[in-house]
Amino acid sequence: MAGKGIAAEDRAQRHRRPADPWAELDALWGNTQASTTEPSIQSFAFYGRCSTEDQQDPATSRSWQLRNACRFVEPLGGQVVEEYFDIGQSRSVPWHRRPEAGSLLDTLKATSRRWTAVVVGEGTRCWFGNQFSLTAPRMAAYNVELWVPELGGPYQPRNPSHTMLMSLLGGISESERQHVQARVRASMDAQVISEGRHEGGRAPYGYIVVDGGPHPHPRKAADGLQLRILHIDEEAATIVRRIFADYLRGLGDQAIATGLNRDHIPCPSARHPEQNPHRRGDGWLGSTIRSILENPRYTRYAVFGRWTKTEVLLDPDDVSAGHTVRFRRAPPDRVVRSRLPGHPPIITVQEFTQVQLLRRAKTLAGRSKTERHGRRTRHAYSLQGLIRCAVCDRKMASSTTGPHHYYRCVPRSPTKPATHLHSISVREDSVLRAVNTWLAELGIFIATASSTECPRVTTVATRDCGDMTKPYRDLDLIVIYDYRTAILDISVRSSRADTRLHSSAQL
Repeated sequence: MAGKGIAAEDRAQRHRRPADPWAELDALWGNTQASTTEPSIQSFAFYGRCSTEDQQDPATSRSWQLRNACRFVEPLGGQVVEEYFDIGQSRSVPWHRRPEAGSLLDTLKATSRRWTAVVVGEGTRCWFGNQFSLTAPRMAAYNVELWVPELGGPYQPRNPSHTMLMSLLGGISESERQHVQARVRASMDAQVISEGRHEGGRAPYGYIVVDGGPHPHPRKAADGLQLRILHIDEEAATIVRRIFADYLRGLGDQAIATGLNRDHIPCPSARHPEQNPHRRGDGWLGSTIRSILENPRYTRYAVFGRWTKTEVLLDPDDVSAGHTVRFRRAPPDRVVRSRLPGHPPIITVQEFTQVQLLRRAKTLAGRSKTERHGRRTRHAYSLQGLIRCAVCDRKMASSTTGPHHYYRCVPRSPTKPATHLHSISVREDSVLRAVNTWLAELGIFIATASSTECPRVTTVATRDCGDMTKPYRDLDLIVIYDYRTAILDISVRSSRADTRLHSSAQL
C-alpha cells in the first residue's frame, strides 16, 4: 500500500505545473495580466455640427446626433456630461475656427474639465479631408480618448486600420460635399435655363419678390409653399431707366451717382434696408451704378451664376488653417441664361447691349491711353484698405502728393456727418511709425520695403502692391483715425480668434 501511495505522489508532481521563475520579477515591475472587470463609468463630451448646407433644423440635427452618441457609449459604461454643437458651420472649416469645436479644444487644457473622452454622433459630419489627423493627436496629448461610431469604440492611434478608416471617412466627407454642391448647382442651372426661375437671394434694385402661385414641386405645394418670382417695383424701376438713359447720354458712373444724391433719391440699401443689413444706406456710389449697368436681368431674361463662391486658403503658408470663402466673378462658361423671358422687363436687350458696348469702348480707350503714356505702375501703399475714418467709419482712400503718401476721406454722400470736414487726410509714414512701434512692443516685427524713418517715393508694378499690405492683413490690422484728436485707434487679432488687442497712439 505504501508503494502505491509513493507512486501516486510522484505522478502528481510530474503533472503539476512548474513554478514561473519570472513571477516575482513580473510582480515587482507590474507586468501582471489585468483581470477582467466590468467597464467603469466614463464621462464624455459630445460634439456635433450642422450647417445651412444640410437644409436641416438645428434642433433636430442636434437631437439625432446626440442620440446616436448616447446609444454608442452608454452600453459601454459612458455618460455624456457636456455638449458642444456648432450651428451654421461648414464641415470644411477647421475645428479651431468653429466656435464650439474651438471651445472644446481650449477646454482640453483645463484641469477642471468634467470629461475624459469625446464622442461624436457621426464622423463624416464632424471631419473633412485631413482634419482628423490634425485634431486626434491634440486630444491624445491631453490623454483624452476620441470615440467614433464608425470605429465601434475609441480611436487607437497605433491601430493602422483605425488610421486608414478615419482618412477614408475624411475623403468620403469631402467627396460627399462636392457631389451635393455639383448636383444642386446643376439643378439650379436647369431651372433657370428651361423655366427662367428666380433662384432666391436679393432681388435686383427695381424688382421685388412676390408669390407666383403654387410651387412646382408637388410635395412643397402640398405644404402650401409658393413659387417666388420677380415683380417690377415701379418707383425704383423708373430710377433704373434713368440710370441707363443718363449713361447713354454720356454721363459716367460717378456723375450719375452724384445726380441721384443731389435729387435726394434713396439708394438701394436705403430703400430696402432689410435686404442690405451690411450696407450703410447713406447715398449712391459709383460702384452701385456700375453693378446696375452690368446686370443683364433687367432685360426680363433670368441670368444665374455671374458670381460664385470660391474657397481660398486663409494662409497659403499654413494649409491647416483651412479655407475662407470669397465671392468672385464666375468665368463666362459658368453663367447660364434662360431661353424664354422669366420676369417683366425694365429695359430692352438692345439698350443693355448698347450700354455694354459703350463701356467696353471706354475701357479699351482707357487702356490705350495708359499704353501711350507708359503708366504701367502705381504707388504701393502699405496700409491700403486698413485705415478708417472715425467720423464716418468709411475706409480712407490712398493718394500721393509730392514726395509723401496720404490716406484721405472725402465723402461724396449728402448724408455725411455734420462734423465731417470736406477732406480729412493723414500721412502714411506717421501712421506706419505708430503702428510698427506698437507691434514691436508686442514682439511683432514687420519687414517691408519701406522705411518709417523717412518718406519713400516708390513705384512698383500693380501685381506687387499686395506684398506691401500682406503682413498687416495677416494680422487683421484695423486703424481708426480721428482728426479731431489726432489719435489712432489700432487693433490686431490676438492668438484667440474671438478677441483683439487694442492700443491708441497720438500723432
